[in-house]
Amino acid sequence: MRKAGIAAGWGWAAAIVWLSLTPSPPEVDIAHSDKLGHFAAYGLLMFWFTRLYLRRATRIAYAIGFVALGIALELVQGQLGYRTYEVFDMYANTLGVLLGWAAALVLRKPVFP
Repeated sequence: MRKAGIAAGWGWAAAIVWLSLTPSPPEVDIAHSDKLGHFAAYGLLMFWFTRLYLRRATRIAYAIGFVALGIALELVQGQLGYRTYEVFDMYANTLGVLLGWAAALVLRKPVFP
């Protein structure tokens, strides 16, 4: 089951990359849905991986990697002709990573031991 959990986590990471770079991402008619989407996507991603890996150093590495991913994808979006660069998306991504980790601290037992 652990391998399936790891695969699901990387599948979610791939979905974030695709959604960030696709010319026509899904739209929701809710105020600030874009920022909420960034926050939720990165929060779930970090929460998932902190449930898979309990070592603090590993969690720090994933947090740094996911924040860097969010920044890199925003920079790439700025270079695409059909997407836009937004600093507040980076903030939403980073906040999602931090709160995803915080939520995992509340639930200490790993999902996939």
